[in-house]
Amino acid sequence: MGKAKTKAKQVKGRTKEAAGKTMDDRAMQMPGRGEQIAGRAQEAGEKTAERMKKPSGR
Repeated sequence: MGKAKTKAKQVKGRTKEAAGKTMDDRAMQMPGRGEQIAGRAQEAGEKTAERMKKPSGR
């Protein structure tokens, strides 16, 4: 997944979480939080993969 899709997943999650808070709907809030966490985890994985591709400076 590309960086734009990963960020979009995070934004979508924040939007769902905010809507859930506004409407006091935990059933909407929790999946939104989950999407944010999934997006951040994926972003961290992509960064790690990029670092692994680069040769070390040793």
